[in-house]
Amino acid sequence: MGENVEIQKKLQELIAQGYENEIVEFKEANRNYDFNKIGKYFSALSNEANLKGQAVAYLIFGIKDSDKSFNDTQFRPKPSDLHSLKSEVANHTTNRITFKEIHEIKDPKGRVIVFEIPAAPKGIPIAWKGHYYGRDDEELQPLNIEEIERIRTQVTSTDWSIEIIESATLADLSKEAIEKARQSYKTKNPHLVDDIDSWSDETFLNKAKVTIEGKITRTAILLLGKPESEHFLTPSTCKITWILKDKDNLEKDYEHFSCPLILSSEKANSKIRNLKYRYISDGSLFPEEVDQYDPYIIREALNNCIAHQDYSLAGKIIIVENEDGQLIFSNLGKFIPSNVEKVVISDTPESKYRNRFLANAMVNLNMIDTIGNGIKKMFLIQKRKYFPLPDYDIFDEKVKVTITGKVVDIKYAQKLATMSDLSLTDIIALDKVAKGKSLNPQEIKDLKSKGLIEGRKPNFHIAASIASVTGEKGDYIKKRGIDDEYCQKIILDYLNKFGEGKKTDFEGILLAKLPDVLDEKQKQNKIKNNLQKLRKQGLIEPNGKIWKMSKS
Repeated sequence: MGENVEIQKKLQELIAQGYENEIVEFKEANRNYDFNKIGKYFSALSNEANLKGQAVAYLIFGIKDSDKSFNDTQFRPKPSDLHSLKSEVANHTTNRITFKEIHEIKDPKGRVIVFEIPAAPKGIPIAWKGHYYGRDDEELQPLNIEEIERIRTQVTSTDWSIEIIESATLADLSKEAIEKARQSYKTKNPHLVDDIDSWSDETFLNKAKVTIEGKITRTAILLLGKPESEHFLTPSTCKITWILKDKDNLEKDYEHFSCPLILSSEKANSKIRNLKYRYISDGSLFPEEVDQYDPYIIREALNNCIAHQDYSLAGKIIIVENEDGQLIFSNLGKFIPSNVEKVVISDTPESKYRNRFLANAMVNLNMIDTIGNGIKKMFLIQKRKYFPLPDYDIFDEKVKVTITGKVVDIKYAQKLATMSDLSLTDIIALDKVAKGKSLNPQEIKDLKSKGLIEGRKPNFHIAASIASVTGEKGDYIKKRGIDDEYCQKIILDYLNKFGEGKKTDFEGILLAKLPDVLDEKQKQNKIKNNLQKLRKQGLIEPNGKIWKMSKS
């Protein structure tokens, strides 16, 4: 922190500038200058340096802002106290970022302290005690949301899949896998068939964008590498595990597959027993039989796992085949789009991808559809078969998709079959109702406005208008249950006949009659609420736990 020529020269430049700005702040700073204000200025100047493209900002004690004269600051006169400010500030900032340097200058005109504040790192706005600060010219103020997002979006995620492995060569790739890649590339580009045959392996792989100028990428090893070449990816792994489970969820069989994934994905696919599903005979509503799992869905779900796996987490892609008619695919990594519905309904491909180089290579080799379209097609295929739609479970570092290869609720399937004008958006929302999942406010609004659902949040059921079309009036009444008016009539009839009754007496009569969509606790609350409604109407009154007809 000693004096030096360079910092004195910089101080003179800043004083000669004659004014403060977003990255320079002058303070007289007395002995007891507020520590919290130092922190706020640190956050503000660090963020502003980032936004202005500057490496450093400056907080200067001992210079009056009004005329830039020296005032001999006595802030923390002991060097040890001044130096400790670095750790004190770090205790309250994002990622413990603190001063780059603290310079104490003992000028004949007075003591000056120059705090060098580093610019906020790309992608990381700096907070002080949980709050982000910025500057508007000379004024300290909260950093606005737009500026926070500007900093956060500065860094594009590193594409793990594009990294070049300098020590790997074409000899580390499988000849069989390269030949399979050529055939797939021909399928994708039939107009280039003759040219493709004339290309060397190096030329072909460059044009398919699997390698870069002849250099082997991680993508090349994943898709085309020999099994023994997996070590080039360490500590990441290249593994697909298939597991077969019986109806009791007990493991019956398993197998592991490694690179080259262009071949291993097909081997894993072939392990899945794709049986025929026979519909219950129902006139001409349904086909007689279909594959449990459409081949496209298996291929797309598995290859999506390969394309979107976060390989830095060093995990496996897992396929679980349940004998009760479900396939579960899971891969590691966050689900980058905001939600599945957005991907399915939107016609615009997602703009961000974890492994863009790998995904593009897989498109070129005809392993996956044009990026962004595959998931939607999976939903449409299940819809056409009247099977439940794919279920996406999204965790912090894992994505799991479940494909059901059967009709779970034949009555619900009939609803879809007889209402051909339903949009995909409606069907996705109704699929949630059928599975007992929660709806978002917009889905509730849309379905209610179209008369497709009834009930109150969160206990919705399919509307009577749909139930009547499919002959499910009994099922509808069962799900809707008795209304409040009838519930209250039962209570009054009971008290008129027996004179008194406990809540448990009414539960014994009414619980079985209440809607199936309510759980036991919700049914009990409904009875309790109806008792209170009758009390407020002055029709009944409590005496401890005993209810009687009102005397008034």
